[in-house]
Amino acid sequence: MGSFLNCVIYRLKKGKSFISGRSFCPKCKHNLEWYDLIPIFSFIALRGKCRYCKKRISLQYPLVEVATGIIFVLIFWHLGFGFDLIFGLLILDFIYLLTVCCLLIIIFVYDLRYYIIPDKIIYLAIFIVFFYHLFRILNFGHWNLFGIWDLGFGIWKPLLEPLITGIGAGAFFFLLWFVSSGRWLGFGDVKLTFLMGFFLGFPNIIAALFSTYLIGAIIGIGLIVFKKKSLKSKIPFGPFLVLGTFIALFWGERIINWYLNFL
Repeated sequence: MGSFLNCVIYRLKKGKSFISGRSFCPKCKHNLEWYDLIPIFSFIALRGKCRYCKKRISLQYPLVEVATGIIFVLIFWHLGFGFDLIFGLLILDFIYLLTVCCLLIIIFVYDLRYYIIPDKIIYLAIFIVFFYHLFRILNFGHWNLFGIWDLGFGIWKPLLEPLITGIGAGAFFFLLWFVSSGRWLGFGDVKLTFLMGFFLGFPNIIAALFSTYLIGAIIGIGLIVFKKKSLKSKIPFGPFLVLGTFIALFWGERIINWYLNFL
């Protein structure tokens, strides 16, 4: 999957289909054989160079493959490593988390490389989260045709609570974007924070934003100290938001409980 995500990132930028067509070297355009495409191992075997043109392969490729594998394991751990997952009782949750996290990985790398968050990916993620919450209302396929028409808050709670959280998070970042006329952050970050709130819900969104600003501050100060960036330099904020989302997804409750106990 990590290898496929690298393909999506490259072809999305080039406006090419990532569903059809063989994989090729982005430098010499030579079609790659199956033994050139084994995640991580092919990169090591080739010593980080294309077999055909000998030009260096970007570290993005093995790093995304490793990160994807780690996140998949964390999702499995997050759902409990239990028999419910193995025998399919949590398989919908598993597929849902895998899919959204893959889209977040694409956003992370795309924004880091090209300083833009692709609308196609962010809208697809929001669409998936919306229908997952809607499916929860339908009790994962066990339709309640009488209850679904009850417009009380109770039946719609699984959808309304995360939706309100997403609107709140997005509204805060929209205000920052509006006041700064887009100088502090891009509008893509506004859409991403809406997705974060919609995906994580409350109170995990608090842990996500706290982690985002903490990591952003540490890395930003480090880049300035080592003279890689200046105070006027542009730094993509999307990767920090995605990191904050992953932290909150896997450890959000622990962070919040630790903070409350600390108080």
